[in-house]
Amino acid sequence: MFFDEFGYSFLQRPWRTWAPRGQRPSLRRVSKDRRVLSTAVGLTLSGKIYKRHFNDGMDGENVITFLEHLRRFMPAGFILVCDRARIHTGMPALGYFLDHPEIIVEPLPKYAPELNPEEYCHGHVKARLGNATPANRKQIRQLLDRGFARLRRRPDLLLSFIHAAGLSVRQLWLL
Repeated sequence: MFFDEFGYSFLQRPWRTWAPRGQRPSLRRVSKDRRVLSTAVGLTLSGKIYKRHFNDGMDGENVITFLEHLRRFMPAGFILVCDRARIHTGMPALGYFLDHPEIIVEPLPKYAPELNPEEYCHGHVKARLGNATPANRKQIRQLLDRGFARLRRRPDLLLSFIHAAGLSVRQLWLL
């Protein structure tokens, strides 16, 4: 399971867009909140995507909540591949990993997000939302949920994220 989290903010800069000739494109953000939603995501080599949304930023307790969410779907245990962010290596997370030896943690090297296929996964979803103008958290969640639902139907795209991370996997392990 490749794991990471990302945030969505109303203050994100708009991406390139188009407008009728002679008119300037206009996108209006409705809120000034910095980070309004964080999403924890797990990607497996079988092409399954697990996600959970949290209001505001992530902390160690949210990581534990997400890991509990994962354990409902994978009761036999799993290998968790993640970066060395403080919320993954802090006391709450370390205590949780000690209490649950069925979760084997494999940390990625520092400052190497390109080695995590999940980075490409959520990057793809965020790119599709680059010029979205949601009015509230509920609309952001709906847009993100639709983005991940699209990815779940595209095993070829998920496999390309795994290849982009430098892993030589020929096909997803369809279970």
